[in-house]
Amino acid sequence: MNNIKLEYIDKNEALRWLGVKGEPDEKLAALIDECEKKLLEAVNGRFVYRVFDIAANDSDKIKLDGCSLVLTGKDVCEHLKGCEKAALMCATVGAETDRLVRYEQTADMAAAVVMDAMAGCAVEQVCDIAEKAIAEAMPKMFMTWRFSPGYGDLPIELQSRLLNAVNAQRAVGVNANENSILTPKKSVTAIIGLSSAEIEKKRAGCTICRLKESCAFRQKGTRCYE
Repeated sequence: MNNIKLEYIDKNEALRWLGVKGEPDEKLAALIDECEKKLLEAVNGRFVYRVFDIAANDSDKIKLDGCSLVLTGKDVCEHLKGCEKAALMCATVGAETDRLVRYEQTADMAAAVVMDAMAGCAVEQVCDIAEKAIAEAMPKMFMTWRFSPGYGDLPIELQSRLLNAVNAQRAVGVNANENSILTPKKSVTAIIGLSSAEIEKKRAGCTICRLKESCAFRQKGTRCYE
C-alpha cells in the first residue's frame, strides 16, 4: 500500500474533461481554483498492485500463476500479447473525495460538475504514480498502458476478483458492489502487461471503451486520450 498526498490537480486535463477549449473565463477559473483547494485537502491517494506471471494466453482467456482470477475476452488477450507478466493494480483518492462531491451536488451543481471532473483527474494522477512505481520496481521490463475491467469485452464483473487478487479491500479500502461499481467511486482497477522484450504499445481508443455510445468527448468531437 502506498499513500499519496497530491500537491496539485491537473487543471488543463480537468478543462478537457469539462469540454472547455482554450482559457477558461474568470468565473470558471476561480471556481476551478476553489475546487482544487478543497480537493487537495480531501484527497487521500492510495494504490496497491501485484505482479503475476502469465501462465497462458489462449487468445480469449488469460491465466495467471498463483492467482485464481482468469481474464477473459479477446481484447485483453490482445492487450497482453507478447507479455510475460501482468501487473494488477487498484488506485483510489478515498471516501472523503466522494463525500465532497456529494456535498457539492446538494449545495452547488456548477461546483459539483467541476469537482467531479477534477476528482476524476486526481485519481488518474494517482494511477500515473502507481504506474511509475511499477516501472521502477521492474526496470528491465517494457509496459503496456492500463486496461480496466469494462474495456472492450473484458467483463466489468471481474472487478471483485481483481480487487481480491491485490487485497484492495484491506490495503486501500476499495470494494465493488453487486453491480461491479467501485466504492469509493473515484477508484480505478487496471491491468498492465510487462515484457522483457520491447512490445508495440498500442494506444487506448474508442472502439474498446464501454462508454463510447454515451461519451461526452465523442459528442463534442474530441477524444479522452487526445
